[in-house]
Amino acid sequence: MTIYKNMLITLLSMVLLIGWFSPMSAAEAPVKDLEIAHLFDGKEGTMVLKNMRNEQTYVFNKARSLERMTPESTFKVLNALIGLEAEAVRDEYEVKRWDGTVRQFETWNRDHTLGSAMRESAIWFYQDMVREIGFSRMQEKFSKLNYGNKDLSGGIDQFWLDSSLKISAIEQVDFMEQLVKEDLPFKENLQKTVKRMMILDEQDDYVLHGKTGTRLSDMGLGWFVGFVKTEKNVWLFAVNLKGSGSEAKNIAIEALKEKEIIK
Repeated sequence: MTIYKNMLITLLSMVLLIGWFSPMSAAEAPVKDLEIAHLFDGKEGTMVLKNMRNEQTYVFNKARSLERMTPESTFKVLNALIGLEAEAVRDEYEVKRWDGTVRQFETWNRDHTLGSAMRESAIWFYQDMVREIGFSRMQEKFSKLNYGNKDLSGGIDQFWLDSSLKISAIEQVDFMEQLVKEDLPFKENLQKTVKRMMILDEQDDYVLHGKTGTRLSDMGLGWFVGFVKTEKNVWLFAVNLKGSGSEAKNIAIEALKEKEIIK
């Protein structure tokens, strides 16, 4: 009986260890309703919010949270990682010269670094970088990633812009979680660099990291994805709606305030 008892204890210990150390995706984690319909003001949209400490996930509009949509400029987070690894830029401070083409936003019409181009969402910088990386290296990296449908058929400098690549809000949160943990298939120092580039607001009791994205063809899709580090926890989030990235960002920030995650 003692032998069987010891075997049972060992088996139970293994089960518990697997449970503790096997990460859950946002889709698999326990889900609670996120009651923030008033923040969307009648616009169709979704928000996924995940507590990394206890893996509790909150979702507004679960059906839409599972729907894959083009990432638009939120793809710059992954694009920056791939560009740094491929040495298409040396670091976040290397300057690419503006080609003189006047584009729709004044802040795009100047020289940029990897970091400033992310903050200003200067598409031309990241398009130049992707062309330098090349399709084969980009496709090779995607084969090792879980990032949406992995479809790059829309063209080397267009596939993330109202084109073939699509990702859901749930998947965006899963990607952000891997970035926070530095579990993506990139060197840790590169992941640290990109997280630093994503800082939007740094206060005594929290640091907000995020990236907006807007479908510029019709302003009909806006994203805001990222995470908040507080003194005791990390919260992951992804918002998309029928609107702009600025609107998505405002909704996310108001939701974080209502949940008393930030002030």
